Amino acid sequence: MPQPPRPPRRQPPKPHAARLRPRPPAPAATARPADASARSTAAIEFLLRALPERWRDRARVYLVLTRFDRPVGALLLMWPTWWALWLAAHDFPPWKLLLIFTVGVFVMRAAGCAINDYADRDLDPQVRRISGRPLAAGRVTPREALIVFAALLAVAFGLVLLTNPLTIKLSFAGAALAALYPFSKRHTDLPQVVLGAAFGWSIPMAFAAVQGTVPPLGWLLFLGNVLWSTIYDTEYAMVDREDDLKAGARSTAILFGDADLPILGVLIASFLLAMLLVGTRAQLAWPYFLGLAAAAGQFGWQLWAQRERRPERCLAAFRANNLLGMTLWAGMALALALR
Repeated sequence: MPQPPRPPRRQPPKPHAARLRPRPPAPAATARPADASARSTAAIEFLLRALPERWRDRARVYLVLTRFDRPVGALLLMWPTWWALWLAAHDFPPWKLLLIFTVGVFVMRAAGCAINDYADRDLDPQVRRISGRPLAAGRVTPREALIVFAALLAVAFGLVLLTNPLTIKLSFAGAALAALYPFSKRHTDLPQVVLGAAFGWSIPMAFAAVQGTVPPLGWLLFLGNVLWSTIYDTEYAMVDREDDLKAGARSTAILFGDADLPILGVLIASFLLAMLLVGTRAQLAWPYFLGLAAAAGQFGWQLWAQRERRPERCLAAFRANNLLGMTLWAGMALALALR
């Protein structure tokens, strides 16, 4: 007997159109350079909470452009400035000048980073470690970088106007050195020396602000800082030496080649001699020379850490100079306090 036909199977109801819409992708986190400090980045994120949400991403990009996520560079500029202020004042410097120069250090370093990335906008994308920087990654335009540089330079000049005429005159040379350094990497094998002069120019300015003149001691300290900056920036350049060779950048790390560690040893000995002469000429007490001996030990560790020339160890040696600069300042400040 034939079976009766089955009723047609009911199709399930189509889901509501809203349920078919794909979810919007979650906003991607802003990329950051591979060498950014985790602690500094966390501090930046904490501070950005005070801004309206629509401004946070752009503010973050500008802070990364000016390296506030990597404060070690500013600290390497701050310690020699403090050496000069303490030596010029023969003890604790005036609070006004200490504040002006400390804030100025961070402002000028930020300005230098902006113009550096502008000058290296064609080179940085070819260097793996720094290809995530805002200008190299396209999150900031070259025009924006120049505007940031000019604005920070104006702020720094405003701070200098609170000092005396000699310091104001010296500041023009400092601004020229800060703008010149980034472009020196294309025209000389010694850009680290130019950086040393730019980073150290706060030393004669500090003496001029405190004493109204720059004595021989100030220029001796300036020379010592040029040597120290050449040391730590060569260590920094050793991190990216292979990528810099491919990109066509020039540096002392490339110039020194396989003789880099012996030459660093000579530069270290020259720096320690210069700082020994600073201590004797300033008639500093024993804590300074104890700090100088500790600095010599730290340099020994740096050379040992870089013996295999591994990039991560060269970067660690570079960063260790922050502690070295602080050690010398602590010894100097204590020696002056005991006079």
